[in-house]
Amino acid sequence: MPSIYDLKPAFQGLLRPLCARLAAGGITPNQITLAALLLSLANGTALALYATEAWPLLLLPAVLLVRMALNALDGMLAREHGMQSRLGAVLNELGDVLADTALYLPLALVPGVSATLVVLLVFLAILTEFAGIQAIQIGAERRYDGPFGKSDRALLFGAIGLLLGLGLSPGPWLMLLLALATVLALLTVLNRVRHALLGGGQA
Repeated sequence: MPSIYDLKPAFQGLLRPLCARLAAGGITPNQITLAALLLSLANGTALALYATEAWPLLLLPAVLLVRMALNALDGMLAREHGMQSRLGAVLNELGDVLADTALYLPLALVPGVSATLVVLLVFLAILTEFAGIQAIQIGAERRYDGPFGKSDRALLFGAIGLLLGLGLSPGPWLMLLLALATVLALLTVLNRVRHALLGGGQA
């Protein structure tokens, strides 16, 4: 099933010149990973503290876009400039889960948003990444199968943040969207487990 993840090679191509400049400037992948996490924690804190205001919601799409760029850059620096490390691998995985949780969970505090669905979706997001990592333990490659991976979650929550920030009231449309995302997230977990066991699919 198609996923935003399929656009990753093109996105990386756009970032490659910047990646080369960062490498020449002595910037490390771990510094980029930590910057992405701190940015996510800052926006997530603002969402939690100012759940009734529009500006943290309007910041969310921009923060998610910057975070996606930083996530791509840390991997490119590691692979293409010989900066891979065991610490970097750990920081990358933990950073993604912490950033997702920090950015998405506070939406449960926004008036009119279903806290139950938000919490469930965040739980499934964590389970999705866990399922991807588990593949390594059985000798397969880290799984990134869709249909609702990290990039797809970013697109969804960025769109929700933008719409709510612009004044659209939460209602049945949001409930339906979150419910659909929950189903897709569960399918993603199952896909990653299945492909890891079969040793095929999208790595």
